[in-house]
Amino acid sequence: MRYIFTVFLLFSAVVSATNGQLKIIQLTDNVYQHISYQNIKPWGLVGASGLIVIDGNNAHIIDTPWTSNDTVALIKWIKAKKLTLKSSVVTHFHEDASGGIELLNHLNIRTYATPKTNHLLKRKGREQSSHDISRNTFELVKGTIEIFYPGAGHTADNVVVWLPQSNTLFAGCFVKSKQSKSLGNIEDASVEDWPLSIQKVINKYPSIEIVVPGHGKVGDISLLKHTEQLALDASASNEKLIKK
Repeated sequence: MRYIFTVFLLFSAVVSATNGQLKIIQLTDNVYQHISYQNIKPWGLVGASGLIVIDGNNAHIIDTPWTSNDTVALIKWIKAKKLTLKSSVVTHFHEDASGGIELLNHLNIRTYATPKTNHLLKRKGREQSSHDISRNTFELVKGTIEIFYPGAGHTADNVVVWLPQSNTLFAGCFVKSKQSKSLGNIEDASVEDWPLSIQKVINKYPSIEIVVPGHGKVGDISLLKHTEQLALDASASNEKLIKK
C-alpha cells in the first residue's frame, strides 16, 4: 500500500519557487518517492521524481529535487522521521536531478556523481559532487544501493540505481513513463545508443519489479521496453529524414 505525505512548506518563498508542494510517496518498506515541481516552458508545471532510500537509521537521496528550497523541505522530512541523511546520488547533470547538490555540499552531506556528470556540471558553471562514482557498477551501500552506468541515452552521463532488497530500479530520465508518446527533451540525448543502453539494464537486472522514471507514473520493466521502442522509432524517423 502506498502512503502519500505532503511536506507543508513553511515559507512563502518556497511556494513561489516551486508553484507546487513537494510530495513524498511510500513505494516499499524502505523506499519513498519524492516529487518536486518546476514551471518549464512550454510544458508548464512539471513534476520530477527522485527517491529516499532508508537503511536502518540512515537515509540516502537518489536525485535531488529541482531546487534548494525543495531540498530543504526534503531534509526536514528526513529529520522528522528521526533519520540521518548520509548521502545523495545524482543520476545525470540536468537540474531536475542535481538542483540541490550545492546545498547538500554546503551541509557536508556526501554527494555522488560520475566523472562525466561532474565534467558536464563544471561546463555549465554549476556545483559538482564531493565524491565520484568511480566504476560502471558502483555499490554505494552494500546489498542496498547499487549504481550502474549502462551507456548513453537521455544524456551521455545517465546512470540508473538498483535497489535489490525491493527489486526496484530508479531509472530517472533514462526511462520514459508509459504515458509518454515521445522521448521528450533530447537536446543532450544519444538516441541511437539509447536502445542498446536500455538492453544492458534489462540484462543486468532481470528481476526488476518496480521502475521509477524521472517524470510520470511508476511502472514495471515494461517502461524500459517502452522507452527502447520510442528510441528505435525516433532513430528510424531520423534515418528517413537523412535519406530525403
